[in-house]
Order: sequence, then structure tokens, then C-alpha cells
Amino acid sequence: MTQDSEQQPPKIEFPCQDYMVKVVRDADDQVHEFVLEVMRRHAPGLDESRLTHKPSRNGRFTSVTFFIVATGEQQLKALTDELTAHPGVYMVI
Repeated sequence: MTQDSEQQPPKIEFPCQDYMVKVVRDADDQVHEFVLEVMRRHAPGLDESRLTHKPSRNGRFTSVTFFIVATGEQQLKALTDELTAHPGVYMVI
């Protein structure tokens, strides 16, 4: 079986309900509040009851999973750029 080098990833149709955003951050309450504030601003109507937190094995990091209504590439880029600019945020997936 060969892979087509021209194959494109599937396109997301916006608005996209239940778009998952995972943020890996320091296990610090201040960083958590920063992440929540950014998510609330970029994803109005964020359902915080659906957040999931998973601490790392040593407890230094926490991954937080959000489900948002993605409205477009501009929203997702702005959200990612603002989150990753913080020194306590290591990854946004």
C-alpha cells in the first residue's frame, strides 16, 4: 500500500461543534486561570462542565481538554497564539 504524497488532510467545516482543544500547562492555579480566561474570550459559551484535567505522573504538568464551537481558522490561530505565548503553557493541540 502506498501513500499519496498529494493527499490533503480533511478540511474542517466551520462552525464546528465539539472541537477539541487540549492545553498542556504548568500545574499552577494562576496558569489555569489564564488558560480559562483566554478560552472564555475566544470561545464564548464555553461549557466549563465538560473540561477534563489530567495531571502528569509527577504532578508538575496538567493537560486540560476543552470542547468549543470553532468558528474558523482565525479564531483557532488567535487562541493558539495567545495560549502558547504564556511561559506556563507548553503545548496546544
